[in-house]
Parts: sequence; structure tokens; C-alpha cells
Amino acid sequence: MHPEAPPADTNLAEAVTTFVELRPRLFGIAYRVLGSATEAEDVVQEAWLRRQRTDRSAVVSPAAFLSSTTTRLAIDVAQSARVRRETYIGPWLPEPIDTSIDPVAGAERAEALELALLLVPQRLTPTERAAYVLRDAFEYGYSEIAETLRLTPVNARKIVSRARKHLADDERDSVDVQEHRRLLDAFVAAAQEGDVASLKALLTPEAVSLSDGNGLRGAARVPVVGRARVANLSTASSRFWPTVEIAPVQANGRAGVLLYRDGRATTFMTIAATRRGIHRVLWVFTSDKIAALLGSRAHCAPLPSRPVDAVARELTREGDGSSYAICRG
Repeated sequence: MHPEAPPADTNLAEAVTTFVELRPRLFGIAYRVLGSATEAEDVVQEAWLRRQRTDRSAVVSPAAFLSSTTTRLAIDVAQSARVRRETYIGPWLPEPIDTSIDPVAGAERAEALELALLLVPQRLTPTERAAYVLRDAFEYGYSEIAETLRLTPVNARKIVSRARKHLADDERDSVDVQEHRRLLDAFVAAAQEGDVASLKALLTPEAVSLSDGNGLRGAARVPVVGRARVANLSTASSRFWPTVEIAPVQANGRAGVLLYRDGRATTFMTIAATRRGIHRVLWVFTSDKIAALLGSRAHCAPLPSRPVDAVARELTREGDGSSYAICRG
């Protein structure tokens, strides 16, 4: 005699609970592969929908199914994004996310979330990027990576090794959070005062300033390289700093500042630094990315506190039509 099948709502409750528990990790994987919180949210949503369409009794490990599905979907999106970014005007930077609620956004290694470090995987192919993220940010075994990416373990190991070689020494030797904030505060104070000499003292000789504006007027369309040029650029406009209000923010596990003009957030700025000094100054002017950063700061009630059927409807966008919330706290 066959055992009685569990009620459908029990199965649904288990599926929802599992997804909610894994969601920070799924978002973390997709975000690191894509560099876009907006695209990562869409990928995680699609992974949930595919989980819903799959016979749950046929899935041995829901965690493995969801992480593999998320990774493969992120690779697909990354391949199409590469084509779109060929028409991007000027430097492209990852979309910053607020991490004050969830400092690691699902990562076992929070430093792998730093904005400057997220630029490193973007130099790789989408498959190389995914392998690197799974191994270095989430410590997946090579056999798990191979299964997810449909490779042999030997190839998975080679891909990760090749990806790591793209890391420069500076990018592997970041200062701690406290020192990062001290350097950022010192940089902003010197820039406000137009103190070029102090800025030069904070910067490494090969410092680079990157401005993500996608053609926006006033945003540098090429990287600005060198201590003197970066310092001069940061104080170039005498009208810039006096006309903005500065608000501290924690983005990607590090300190940053949001600059407001006439009550509207227009710019995000942060730095990357080692014991040798600041070697990256990162500016985000693109309005969509500023909006996404502000959106990621929104609080929402944890999904598990809601009735299961309501959670399921929200996750599948079958309720009132609104997109499902970012609940990582």
C-alpha cells in the first residue's frame, strides 16, 4: 500500500520555506555574476518560478536545484548583457546595493562583495565568472561547480584558477572596513576643501577614477589615471561640492556617500584602498543605478511571517501584480 501523499499546502509550505532561506545566497550568486541588483532579482524570481513548475517530488536537493538554476540563468543574462554593454558610453560599474540590513547579502566571504572587486569577474566570460563566484565567494566544491556548469571537475578547477589570475595584488589586499571609512572621509573632506595636496597624499601613484554616467554630461567618459589627474579631477569644479549635500551609506559592505542636489540623490561615490592608499575612486551618476541603490534600502516584512499562500502568491506575482519584495533581513 502506498503511503498517503502529503497535502499540497504542506508541500507548498516546505517549498516556500526552503526558497526564503536560500534566497539571500541565490541573490548573492546572481548579483556577483551580473553586477546588477535589478537583473539579479529577476533571475532569482525566474528560478523560483521554475522550481514551482518542476515536480517537487523529483527534486532530490531543492538547494542544489535552486542554486544551479540561478547560476545558469545568470550566465544566460550575462551573455546578453555583454552585447548591451558594448554600446555603453564610458566606464561601466556594477550597480551598488545597500548592505546595512544584510551586510553580506548571502555571501560567506563579505569582501567578495566590494564594488571594486565586482569589476574583476566582469573581465571574464560568463561561465568563468560563475565558476569564480561559486568557488571564491561561496566556497562551493569543484564537483558541485562542475555539475552546475556541466563541466568536468578538472575543467572547473582550471577555470577558477584562470579567473583568479585576473586579480591584481591591490585587489587582493583591501584595507579593513574601519580604515576604508577613514580614507573615504579624508578623501571627501579634502575634495570639499579643494585640497589637492592632501588628495595626492591619500592616492597611490597609479590611482584610477572611474565615472559611470553612460554619456551623462559632466561624467568622465574615459578612466582618469594617475595621482595628480585624479586629485585634480576631484576638485575640478568649484561649484560641485558646495551645491551638494552628503549622506553616508553602506554599500556592498563598505562605506560610501550619496550626494544630493536639490533634495534628489544624483551621485554615489566610494573608494577602493590598500595599505598603500586609495587606488580606485568610483563614481556612479547613472540614474537607474542610483534608483536601484535607493530601492535596495527599503525595509519590508520578512516573508516567513506571512501566511504561506500569501507568500506563494507574492513570489509568483499572482497577488496584486506588484513585484515581490527584497527581504533579506
